[in-house]
Amino acid sequence: MNQTTHDPEVLREEVRRRYGSIAKGETTLKEGQASSHACCQPAGSDPAASSCCGAGAQARTLGYSEADLAGIPDGANLGLGCGNPVALASLEPGQTVLDLGAGAGFDAFIAARAVGPTGRVIGVDMTPEMVTKARANAKKGGYAQVEFRLGEIEALPVADASVDVIISNCVINLCPDKRPVYREAFRALRPGGRLAVSDVVAREQLSDEVKRDLALHSGCLAGATLHTELIRILEDAGFADIVIKTKGNSDEVISSWDSKRGFESKVFAAEVTATKPQAGCCAPTCCS
Repeated sequence: MNQTTHDPEVLREEVRRRYGSIAKGETTLKEGQASSHACCQPAGSDPAASSCCGAGAQARTLGYSEADLAGIPDGANLGLGCGNPVALASLEPGQTVLDLGAGAGFDAFIAARAVGPTGRVIGVDMTPEMVTKARANAKKGGYAQVEFRLGEIEALPVADASVDVIISNCVINLCPDKRPVYREAFRALRPGGRLAVSDVVAREQLSDEVKRDLALHSGCLAGATLHTELIRILEDAGFADIVIKTKGNSDEVISSWDSKRGFESKVFAAEVTATKPQAGCCAPTCCS
């Protein structure tokens, strides 16, 4: 069931418009706020370089280390996530990783370091401006094992059972219907593959007023799925070993987006992990 009264295509176009604008440096995640005046940095300063509240500071709040941030191409970190899915993924050299809603490539590049030159990272994003920016960043950073594809995560442009790990950072909540996203993720994973997602999940049913607010939807708040419903969606897709945990500093993350309306009492920054059972194993308990 859709969680909003808006037509799904209206939501997609609003998300595509807003994140295209962010990719071009016209706005930040806070609607209508010029990027050069974001948060507390002085006019004309570089948002990513701000020590108080720019993308680098936001990344540290989300759980990224100085080692993660070092050497990432300029412009890859747009400060748009709600966690660090790579830290959840337990990546190994030689693996193939798929990043759902890869944006400018920040998590994809961190994942590429973990899987090494024998591994591969594929980023998928539906916003042309983001894909263009990510490809430029990959070329600039010399990430030969990383590629970015234009596409919707409800219909992934990847083959069946072709990836070892799927990551995503605060993107699936933007989708009008989460069911096809997780079905596609299950299809793309190899048996035994893992899902590691940072996302926003609802503590309670959100009001119709919130669901109708396009800015709140594209701002990663109004599209949050109820916790119990998300578990059911994952189970229906075929996943096992499902764990949905509240990120330790969830309230800090959520309130940094919209501190005036108390959304931290309604939604939380979540760490979602699950596995695709091995062939012949009976999900969700895997015959245990």
